[in-house]
Amino acid sequence: MCSLFGWLDYQGIMPHRMMRKFTQALANAAEERGTDAAGISYVRDGEVVIYKRPKPAHKLHFNPPDGTRAVMGHTRMTTQGDEKFNYNNHPFLGHADMDFAFAHNGVLWNDKELRKDKLIPDTYIETDSYAACQLIEAQQMLNFDSLKYMAETIEGNFTFTVLDEHNSLYIIKGSNPMCLLHFPVLGLYVYASTESIMKKALKQVGLHKFAMERVETDEGDILRIDKNGVITRSQFEPKLYRSKYMGWYDEEPYYGLHEELLLSYCGCYGVDSSDVELLLEYGYSCDEIEDMLADHDLLHEVLAEVKYMCGEDMYKKYCEVF
Repeated sequence: MCSLFGWLDYQGIMPHRMMRKFTQALANAAEERGTDAAGISYVRDGEVVIYKRPKPAHKLHFNPPDGTRAVMGHTRMTTQGDEKFNYNNHPFLGHADMDFAFAHNGVLWNDKELRKDKLIPDTYIETDSYAACQLIEAQQMLNFDSLKYMAETIEGNFTFTVLDEHNSLYIIKGSNPMCLLHFPVLGLYVYASTESIMKKALKQVGLHKFAMERVETDEGDILRIDKNGVITRSQFEPKLYRSKYMGWYDEEPYYGLHEELLLSYCGCYGVDSSDVELLLEYGYSCDEIEDMLADHDLLHEVLAEVKYMCGEDMYKKYCEVF
């Protein structure tokens, strides 16, 4: 479980001091979904800059320079790839027809198969997320077509963000949560993985007092917000997977209709589909999980117990967040 966060200032009227403070506020609030590492990306003089460290966000100083028009951030809860090696942390730098920064919330399950099948090359970076970045690079273009190819080729649960060297922000919305807001008077877009992260950060800098509107993102959406604040959209075909905890089969999907709906809307509660899958595999019914979604304290208590059964390391990382 990780968090995505960031903003795009398309009018350039926001004070630098406020946006610097807001970047830190978003990163600190996003610690609720990961404290193993944190990082941001922005564009300076036409070049993509990435600053990341294997530390919780509150121990870092995020200071994008004056004139920054967009920031893309990430806080990490490690699942694959030791965070102590900083190259395993997000955001990642990608190269296609232009440079871009790439971040992921979720878990990919077929990164090793993609390398085995030679769809992407071997790399020293161990993080599963980097496979999705490499799929874009393999298309040698950053556009809706290459993002659609990537989203339909990887297997797992995800939401991705991409920031290109022209200050265009892409959101590729899978089954994991995303909250995107627009402040028309300020010329500002702001996003975070969950509403709770968003509310904390907005309140800290006073932005909650301004008129805002929610920009809807559904599973299968690809959004592009350019430097002028213009949104264009495309689509990819979402997949329904048999859980990784049960193995892989060519037969019909394991989950029935009720489970499929549960997996599709759990992100609205700020819960990753991978956590719901884990609860299903441990025998909890859909009705029981729906009750937990409405009671986050109960949900976190149950997940901590289940993840303890999965292994002490997973339990410790989960408890660090909650």
